[in-house]
Amino acid sequence: MPPANPKLKAALEFGPVLAFFAGYVALRERMFEIGGQEYAGFIVLTGAFIPVFLLASWLMYRLVGRVSRIQVMTVVMVVVFGGLTVWLNDERFFKMKSTLVFGLIAGLLWIGLARGQSWLEYVMEGVIRLRHEGWMTLTRRLAWFFAGLAVANEVIWRSLSTDVWVTFDTFGQPAAVFVFFMAQARLIEAHMIEDGD
Repeated sequence: MPPANPKLKAALEFGPVLAFFAGYVALRERMFEIGGQEYAGFIVLTGAFIPVFLLASWLMYRLVGRVSRIQVMTVVMVVVFGGLTVWLNDERFFKMKSTLVFGLIAGLLWIGLARGQSWLEYVMEGVIRLRHEGWMTLTRRLAWFFAGLAVANEVIWRSLSTDVWVTFDTFGQPAAVFVFFMAQARLIEAHMIEDGD
């Protein structure tokens, strides 16, 4: 399969989330009556986000020919917690999604570490070639990082406004992940397997 168009890939990865943010900014003050029930703009957008996210995930699969295990887990969480949000007309369920996704990833990474394995290496499927000790260190750091993100998400949605949470979810979390991996450049360089190794 030829390499995926990077612009299209980025659009499929970030498009649904950015569209949700734009929709939230436009509709956050509005109420909608659907089937005799009143729904806030956040709830309506969550309901619209689910099929858009599923479509983007399916198109990503068609584009790259595979879907990562983290993507599968994210799709399941979006459908389950987004569905509960709409069904129960309660935005808290959708806000909990990130806490559970990050917490579950951290927990799985720690289980692998306890067994002397880096499940991060398994998930990344050869994207980076590192020696075992490099994978173990990176996995340990990433487990703590995701645990921190889970705590941060929980604190923000429970104690701050929905506006702050949506901004954090849309921009803060991806920025934190980017900064984390940039900060691991020295570790990755030190443990990188060269072609002659």
